[in-house]
This record gives sequence, structure tokens and C-alpha cells, in this order.
Amino acid sequence: MLTKKQLDLLDFINKRVQRDGVPPSFDEMKEALDLRSKSGIHRLITALEERGFIRRLAHRARAIEIVKLPDSMAGKSGGFTPKVIDGDRPDGPRPAGAMPVGHVSAQEVPVMGRIAAGVPIAAISEVSHNVAVPTSMMRDGGEHYALEVKGDSMIEAGINNGDVVVIRESQTAENGDIVVALIEDQEATLKRFFRRGNAIALEAANPAYETRVFPEDQVKVQGRLVGLIRTY
Repeated sequence: MLTKKQLDLLDFINKRVQRDGVPPSFDEMKEALDLRSKSGIHRLITALEERGFIRRLAHRARAIEIVKLPDSMAGKSGGFTPKVIDGDRPDGPRPAGAMPVGHVSAQEVPVMGRIAAGVPIAAISEVSHNVAVPTSMMRDGGEHYALEVKGDSMIEAGINNGDVVVIRESQTAENGDIVVALIEDQEATLKRFFRRGNAIALEAANPAYETRVFPEDQVKVQGRLVGLIRTY
């Protein structure tokens, strides 16, 4: 049996994972539940973990996976499909097109190289290999590709060094979206997107990194995050 605050937090985390493919930061949880400090969030997270509703990933700051939902919440959302996938690269080639990964229908998408979640690195456009992605991550249609994350600037958004992010191709973004941004046609980075008048702010999810602001004509959105795959 969950308390109202525990249920509210679980619902908020679930909605953000379904929308963004990654869990919210502790600051976002605190604001959503109108709590005064992060210690209250820590207590709620611990309670949810003890009751088997979530799992915190060892040695990965603020990385949370939802294990299950209460029946009432699963009914409201039309069923639960996790957006963070644990797995590994296949030992051999797989046939193209849809395929089962466990009990989840999946499709292969190209991994286009590495993307910086830190100081931007050179954009890479060559396909290195393919990765199987659950079709639930691509339910909105459009073209998709994957990138391997390098760096820790998005760690409070649950995106860690070595993760593979799944990107839906798009040239537009809403404020707060996590995007692949191409800077001055030379460097690519994974950051939260915010429009500030005639400028674009690219915001990290790690206080160690400063928000970078560019004239809007120097930033091109290359796609929006729809999910991630974590390999152990």
C-alpha cells in the first residue's frame, strides 16, 4: 500500500520516463511534489524501492528504473512499457526488421557514432553497427537512429556515459526537450533545449557544466530523445 506522496512520485516518474525516455532529476521531483528539500524525495524513493516499484542502478547517480506499477495506475495509463532497456549487443548478426527482444517487439536502428554529454565532440555520421530498439520507443513514427553517449553532463537526467540513446529525427524542439544539437555545423552534443528570444540555450543535467548559449542560427536540432538502452 502506497501513501499519496509515494503514489504521486511514482506517477510523476512514470510519466516523465514515458515522455522523455529518462527519469526526472531530484530537483524536478521536489518541484513536482512541492517539497522543501531533496531529503523528502530520498525518503520517498527509498520507500518505493523497498516496496519493489522502482530500482536504483548501482554506481549510477539518479538512474531509476520502474519495475512495476500499482494496478490502478497501470489501468490509467493503458499499461506500462518501460523506456529504459537493459541488454547487450548481440553476438552475431540479426535479421533486419521487427524482432522479439524478450517479450518486446523491436526493430534495428543504426548507431551513428558517439554523442557528447559534456563538451561537444565532432559530429559523427557513419554507421558503426545496428542496435535493437523496442518499437514502443518509436510509436510516433518518423526516422530514428541511435548514438552512444560519451561524458556525464546529462547524468541527473538518468543518461550515463556509455548509454545508447535513441533519437527521433526532427529539426524542431520544445523547451525542455533533450535534443541532439549541431553547433556551427561542426560539433554535436546532447543537451536540454531552451529558446531564449533569438538565442538557444543548451543546458546540461549536471551542475558541473555551465549552460551554453548560442545565436539561434548557430544551432540546428538534429533530433529529439525518445529512449535509451543501457548495456552492462
